[in-house]
Amino acid sequence: MSTPSENSGPLGQQRGIGFAILMTIITLGIYSIYWVFKTQDEVKNHSDQGVGGVLGLVIYIVVSIVTWFLIPSEVGKMFKKDGREAPFSGWTGLWLLLPIIGAFVWFIKIQGSLNRYWESKASSSAPMSEPGVA
Repeated sequence: MSTPSENSGPLGQQRGIGFAILMTIITLGIYSIYWVFKTQDEVKNHSDQGVGGVLGLVIYIVVSIVTWFLIPSEVGKMFKKDGREAPFSGWTGLWLLLPIIGAFVWFIKIQGSLNRYWESKASSSAPMSEPGVA
């Protein structure tokens, strides 16, 4: 059994869940293309695993159903590589089989977990200030 090696690449960006949903609706889904690219690119750059932004985008455009399972799987693997319990697995993609509400649940689970992950990594890498120094 191997010990988890910490992810050490650049951190991804936290994204507002409501903002992303609103932008996806306003842009008639175009924002979702950007989101898929950025999410997969950030996971790949941070954890050095996964398909990355360009290939992830091609998969999304050609066979989007694969992306439903691929993104949760890659995010879960990123958590595990960091020694944390994965908040979900690739099977989370099954939420998208529920019309409309499933897409909201899927996205909220994925982006919410990513936001918490990026926030925890940012706060753990922040320099500690010396006591008494402002």
